[in-house]
Amino acid sequence: MNGVGGRIVAVLATGAACGWLGSAPLNAQNMLHSRIQGGPVQLLPSDAAVIETEEARKDLPCNVTPLKAVLGFDLRFHAGYGVTLPLREIAGNGDTLTMVFKVTSAENKQSPAFFSQKFNVPPLDEDSKGETYLEGTFDVGEGSYHVDWMMRDRMERVCSSDWDVTASLTSQDQNVKPEIGLSEIEAAERDFFRPDPPVTRTPSENYRVKLLVNFAPQNSSSAAMPPIDTSAIVSILRNIHRDPRIGRFSLVAFNMTDQKVVYRAEDTDHIDFPALGKAVSGVKLGTVDYKNLANPHSEVDFLTHLVEDELGQASADAVIFAGPKLSLDQNVPADVIKDLSAVNLPVFYMNYNLRPQQNPWRDSIGSMVKKLKGVEYTISRPRDLANAWSDIVNRMTKVKPQTASLTSPK
Repeated sequence: MNGVGGRIVAVLATGAACGWLGSAPLNAQNMLHSRIQGGPVQLLPSDAAVIETEEARKDLPCNVTPLKAVLGFDLRFHAGYGVTLPLREIAGNGDTLTMVFKVTSAENKQSPAFFSQKFNVPPLDEDSKGETYLEGTFDVGEGSYHVDWMMRDRMERVCSSDWDVTASLTSQDQNVKPEIGLSEIEAAERDFFRPDPPVTRTPSENYRVKLLVNFAPQNSSSAAMPPIDTSAIVSILRNIHRDPRIGRFSLVAFNMTDQKVVYRAEDTDHIDFPALGKAVSGVKLGTVDYKNLANPHSEVDFLTHLVEDELGQASADAVIFAGPKLSLDQNVPADVIKDLSAVNLPVFYMNYNLRPQQNPWRDSIGSMVKKLKGVEYTISRPRDLANAWSDIVNRMTKVKPQTASLTSPK
């Protein structure tokens, strides 16, 4: 998705308005650039006048709520806004809402960033009730920023607002390095599976890891993968991929709903994120194969066969599970775990769980990892990811000499 992310939700809307959710052009918000390199961004004179005067206007009545800058698992600060607008104000045969806003860093006022987005409104009855909700985001580095924002319709009615936003690391997050530099402003990144830049590996360490990743939403009944869940799981992989001490990767992506391995790459020097994304996009959540329904133990059978195949023949310095909680009716059989214990590989579990206080109990993978004398980490915030990975590398370093015979390529 190019530019800034956006979404529209019809609240208490009539049937005609509900179609808006599916038809909104969510990829239409873009970061504006000057036609001449280094020159000013050219706005329509009327838009520029609203943006520069910072006068709050409501001839198009709307309510704007600034969104705080929050550090995501992708290590980018996400800021933005939410807008509510009565449906009766845009009723008729179809309107167009145009948003334009400027984001200015307090440290670099001479180089603001400009964004624009258009929303096509479907036909609405004149007596439509309720409101529509629109949301947009942009990404920043640490620092303070001022936002000048406006929205207009086809009749040139304007709603405008301005506010300040600050992005800063908490005292607990000081070991986290944001992806965007100080006072920098960027469009929101929505291509979760974009390629990673090449990494110069450290030959002297060159650890080999096997990654078993459950690409599934936190809510097992979800019919789609929420962006926050996709971002978190991919961010776990990117964090591992960007560590120069890791030289070789084996990746197995699976989905417990489908009970299938959806992607596999063995002993590579990098993670192919676009290929992974293409494979994951084919996962159909919310549906269960009939043959799996006929077997009440199909999920634990799938997990058992998966860990037998992958851990039993793993040639790595560590095996790392990652994904949301996976609570099954039964655990992996004890005899299987006993056989796997003989492999004597370090095993870790990076358990993605946004609300650990609501579900603090160990899940099926966590129980297995514990019996294999592995270590489980709860990943609820970006700093949890940084701390977990630091501990994993420290533990691999301690056992590397013991696993050298297993990991040396033939």
